[in-house]
Amino acid sequence: MPPAASPSLDGDLHRFVRSFTASAGLSLHMSAALRGATVERMAAEPEITPITDGEFEELLPLIAAYQRFYEVEGIDETRNRAFFRRFLAPSDDGLLLGARREGKLVGYACLYWHFNSLEAVESVLMNDLYVSEVARGEGVGGALIEATAEVARERGVPFVEWSTAPDNQTAQRLYDSTGAERSEWFSYELRV
Repeated sequence: MPPAASPSLDGDLHRFVRSFTASAGLSLHMSAALRGATVERMAAEPEITPITDGEFEELLPLIAAYQRFYEVEGIDETRNRAFFRRFLAPSDDGLLLGARREGKLVGYACLYWHFNSLEAVESVLMNDLYVSEVARGEGVGGALIEATAEVARERGVPFVEWSTAPDNQTAQRLYDSTGAERSEWFSYELRV
């Protein structure tokens, strides 16, 4: 059985938002400046929060959009609702993070509490990262990755892992800019 979700996230979801906003806002601006980008104003940064039960229905269209992006056939909202609800905080399975800009949900990350037997530690698997087309290129994906790293730190987890499709060059550019290292492992699937 995985360890219980972090008490700091269980006790006060908004404490996470405050601590993330305070610590990550500056680093997002600094990394953008280092890349030569211009950051216009602090207020434009997305607000990253765990998805609550009351926001869950608003998330479902983004989940379906993510699935369409990866050409999933037979997208089923009822199945999505049942599957993804398990990640609402507090959860022993993972966490849904939402990115909002001006009150509108523009992206999300779905995190799984995962394990690494080589190092005998828990890890955080960022299984899904999606940003709506209207918000791409505006720092939302980077903010979700930084928030995911903050969740891992809060849980005392040493690393975050994720993967992407080999032809998703846009995502790879973002991921390469984070300082994450590409794995040399190959991934396999066996349908049963």
